[in-house]
Amino acid sequence: MEPLNYLAAFIQSAETGSFSAAARRLGLTPAAVSKNVARLEASLGLRLFQRSTRSLTLTSGGERFLQQVGGPFAGVLEAIEGVPKDDGQPSGVLKVGMAPAFGREYLLPLLDTFLDRYPAVLPDWHFDNRAVDLIGDGFDAAVAGGIPLSQGVIARELVRMDVVAVASPAFMQGRAAPAHPSELAQLDGIVRRSVSTGRAKAWSLRHLSGDEGLATLRPRLIFDDPDAMAHAALRGYGVALLPMAHAAPWLQQGKLLRLLPDWHGDAGPVSIYYASKKLLPAKTRAFVEHVTAHFRQPAVAAWFDSTRYR
Repeated sequence: MEPLNYLAAFIQSAETGSFSAAARRLGLTPAAVSKNVARLEASLGLRLFQRSTRSLTLTSGGERFLQQVGGPFAGVLEAIEGVPKDDGQPSGVLKVGMAPAFGREYLLPLLDTFLDRYPAVLPDWHFDNRAVDLIGDGFDAAVAGGIPLSQGVIARELVRMDVVAVASPAFMQGRAAPAHPSELAQLDGIVRRSVSTGRAKAWSLRHLSGDEGLATLRPRLIFDDPDAMAHAALRGYGVALLPMAHAAPWLQQGKLLRLLPDWHGDAGPVSIYYASKKLLPAKTRAFVEHVTAHFRQPAVAAWFDSTRYR
């Protein structure tokens, strides 16, 4: 198995940019990792890294070699690890990242049927509005919107998310309902700050006829969490532009009103992300299929349809 150890040392060193970091991942000493890389270079007759006291960078030959062996090596490891213990039944820790409110409202209820079917799976769910590093942080899957697709990651769309303007009945009492997105600028707004950029989000709304209009709110509150925005709107602080996932429960109950009912924005899809492995672990495959099948149901898709709440 020595050649596999050499490859592991090389790949981990390339991914982390450090023999020391690679050693921590592999449970070896930095000297052992360095020696394994040197042995691989000697067997290939190719220098893989440029070394200095402060940095470790791939040579052009090292970059080409990494592209050639990275995927196949991961597949070999999965096959080796799976032979003695994988009987095809989903089992083990399932590490999944998701936004707090979406996960609590729409994914947590799926656990009943999932765990009934796959009792050997242990869900380890991480609730965070920030996009996770699926590969780097060792997640089996993530459910979110707008995660950039990196190499080795697949996304399956679950639902397309509209954005709608909402406010509480108490806030709108005595106020004229806006007829065009530009009129929202005359009302107090609960504005969303982007987690990634720190800037306030501006939405372009589209009319059912195809016309477009920019929705600019007069900031009264600035939040970085859409669920908190929904609750602030419920308390009458102003108008909020919310994805349907956060607006639908309150529109259904009549606790929020839909403003500009013929207008909506596009927040893009909410997708389930997972690594593009040929030998995808049974637990991950089962979770992906379970969640996808749920969101494919017409009744579930209708819940997020903004035209339902006009």
